[in-house]
Parts: sequence; structure tokens; C-alpha cells
Amino acid sequence: MADQGHRDSTNDEREPLLHRNSLVDGGEGGDGRQLLSFSSEDSANPRQWPRHKKLLNVAVIAAMSILSPLASSMFTPGIEQIAESLSTSSETVIGCTTGFVIMLGLGPIFLAPLSETFGRRKLYLVCFTVFALLQIPSALAPNIETLIAMRTLSGFFGSVGIANGGGTISDMFEPSSRAGIFGWYLLGPLLGPTLGPLLGGIIVQRLGWRWIFWTLTIVCFVNTAAGFVFLRETYAPVILEMRRDRLQKEQPSPEGYRVEGEDESPLKSRVVRSLTRPMRILAQPIVLTMSAYQALLFGTTYSIYTNMQPIYQGEYGFDTEQVGLLYLGPGIGFLFAVWFLVPRIDTVYNRLTKQNDGKSKPEYRLPLANIGAVFIPISLFWFAWTVQLHTHWIASIASTFFYGIGQVMIMNTCQNYYIDSFEKYAASAIAAGAVFRSILGGAVPLFAPALFDKLGYGWGISVFAFLSLAISPAPLVFFYYGQRIRERFAIELS
Repeated sequence: MADQGHRDSTNDEREPLLHRNSLVDGGEGGDGRQLLSFSSEDSANPRQWPRHKKLLNVAVIAAMSILSPLASSMFTPGIEQIAESLSTSSETVIGCTTGFVIMLGLGPIFLAPLSETFGRRKLYLVCFTVFALLQIPSALAPNIETLIAMRTLSGFFGSVGIANGGGTISDMFEPSSRAGIFGWYLLGPLLGPTLGPLLGGIIVQRLGWRWIFWTLTIVCFVNTAAGFVFLRETYAPVILEMRRDRLQKEQPSPEGYRVEGEDESPLKSRVVRSLTRPMRILAQPIVLTMSAYQALLFGTTYSIYTNMQPIYQGEYGFDTEQVGLLYLGPGIGFLFAVWFLVPRIDTVYNRLTKQNDGKSKPEYRLPLANIGAVFIPISLFWFAWTVQLHTHWIASIASTFFYGIGQVMIMNTCQNYYIDSFEKYAASAIAAGAVFRSILGGAVPLFAPALFDKLGYGWGISVFAFLSLAISPAPLVFFYYGQRIRERFAIELS
């Protein structure tokens, strides 16, 4: 079963990457075609690539993954300026974030499984080229309707880095060393929304809001060009299919060749099956619960980020640039967690595996999630009431440092859990988790201003704190009972 794949290193979900035979006959009475798979020392196997080659691929993908979330929040310091320029309300302009962030979640449902059919590289290059092009009409938008439409489309195509990044890292790195690398990659989706307002505040104040999108156009095209030059295909079945096609031309065989684990059903059937895969994974109780946890975090984050301007301009008298600098609070928390805590996810995982006679479990990724489970509600209550009581601004921003740490630990442990549970279909598993996350992250900020107006910042933000407190036992529960739940709700994905 797909979600038990990490328990046995010979499980069929890992075979495309770890099979020992490079050329095997189909067997007497069986398929006479020669079987293509990776040998243990095959240099074409992404897990055997030199480390610098792996990290170059990670760097390009991480840049893609930081640019789309960056674009999701970069314009927030200019909400008032955009509203005035396009003769609309600030609430309507927030709809630009809603459409973009929702599509960041819906995009992976399509793009992740398609990468498991057509390969990672093609999806990255096509989608990010379109994403870069869509920044141009955003910069030239004559009205709010055009801006919202372009932003919504941008969110779909920009989601490709988020959709497939985890799958690409799973393609290249063994589980024992994956979490540390994944932590740096995941900084993109987390740090992007934090750096966006900081950079956007500077651009809006000095150049005007349209230059936000001209800047994104330039940076996105540079990153896309780097992808065309440096990015390599990492998905093992697709690499083996390319090897088969080359052999059929260079060394024709009467029997022909077949690829290990290849789905030979018609293309239409494969595409339909792959597109339904994320939702089948989402139905698994652990994935559903931890996805809801991530969704709560994103909804909370975007609700606070889109209201930083009224909080700190209205309550503390900051200008646009100064408000942008305040986002460094959670940003420094992200960096602290990735540098000092995320590598310990692998340490704990390897230690627990050793204690279990060398048999690993996806649940061994979850213990450090409890750091986030504690920090998030505490930091939210802290932020809520220091703002409400109008204490010195440093008191409220200090809380966002711990919120940033908590967010990184929940996100990293969850994503690594998904990858270990559904290794061959890691991209689809992460896409399943992204659905809730981005839909709530996009929709909740629309209602946050009314919530804060009615309850005030103290009780309004405390609503999010109470919700995070209610779901905080989930990592501990799944650490002890996760295997039993996975076995009871096993999913067939092939």
C-alpha cells in the first residue's frame, strides 16, 4: 500500500529509484522485453548524482518556490495606493491576494500529478515561463478586474515550484539526509510572504505600485533562464523512459525494452488517474488533519500580514517602509529554525530508526513538530494582547520570531511525513496538503478585517490562537498511533 512504503526498502514505491539491476530479461513465459532500471551505481540515478549537481537543482527550484509566495504578498504595502489608483476599495484589492493564494493551492492538484506523468523539468519550465509573462499585464492593469484576473492566473502557474519541489528533493536525496535540504527549500514558501511586504514597501514608497510587477517580471525571467540552463530531470520513471527511447534508436532489440514500474495504460487513463491522486491522498485521516493544521497557519499568517499596515500605521504611526521592516521578525524566526532546528529532524529520525532495529517509519518525522505546537498558540496570544494593549512595538514583533519558528517546524515535519509516506507520489501528497493550506490562506484574510473590527485585535487574533491550541496535540497523537491509522486507511495509488 502506498502510504506504508517507507517501512520496507523494497516496497514498489521505491523500486524505480533503488532497483539493483540495470538490464533484466522479462523471464520465460513472461514479457520478453528487456527491463530497464537503475543499477546501484548508475550515474543517471538522481540519488547517485554529485552533491553539487543536486544542490544546483535545489537552488533553481527554491528560487522558483520563493518567487511565487513573494509575489503573493509583495503588493500588500501598496494596497491603499492601488485602491486609489484603480478607483476601488482596499477590501477589493485584498481580493488580489485571495485569488493568487487560492490558486497556489489548487495549482498543485493538477501540476504535481502531471509531473509524475510527463516529468518534473517540463512542468517547471512551461509554468514558470507563463508565470513570468503574466507579471507584464499585472504591471499594466488598467482596472482592478484585470489585476485580480492576472494575479489569479499567476497563482496557478507560479505554484509549480511548491507543487513539485518536495517530489524533486525526494527524487535526489535519501530519507536519512533529506530533512535538512528540504528545510532550506521550504524557506521559499515561508520566507516569500515575509520578504514580500519588506521589498514591496520600499518599491511602493519610492517607485509606485506598478514597479512591484515590473521588478517581478525581471527577476522571474532571470530565474526561468537559469532553469532552462541548469535544471535537469529528476523523476526516475521519466529518466528511464528517455533511456528506453534512446536505446531503441541506438541499439534496436527484437523484443524491445520496457521501463520498470511503467504504467502502460493509455495516456488519457494515466492522466485522469494522476489528477485524482492528490484528493485520494487527502482523504487519509493523518494527511487531512495535518493539512488542516497547515491551513490554519497560512490563514493566520495572511490575516496578520494583510493587517500589519493598519495595525502599525494606524496604532503606532509607522510609514510604509517601516511597516515592511517589521516582517523581519518572523523572517529571522524562519532562518533560526532552518539553521538550528530543522537539521535535527533527520537526527531524531535516524536515532529512532536505529532504536527500531533499522526499520524507519514516517512517524519518526513528527517529534519536533511539538516545538511548533507549543510556540504557535503562545506567540499568537502574545501578539494579540501586546497589540491590543498598545505596548511598545518591540513587544509584539518579538512574538513573531517565535511564531516563525513554530511555523517552520510544523511545515517541515508535515512535508517530510508526506514524502516518507508516499515517496514515489511525494509531489501529489504535498499537493494534497497544499489544497486546504492555500484556500484558507487566501479566503480567511477577506473576513479578518471584519473580525478585528468586531472583536478588536486582542480577541480577534486570539480566535486563531485558540484554534491552534485545539489542534496542537495532533503531532503527538499521530506519533504514537499514526502507523495504526495508516494501516487501517491504506490507499492504493498505482
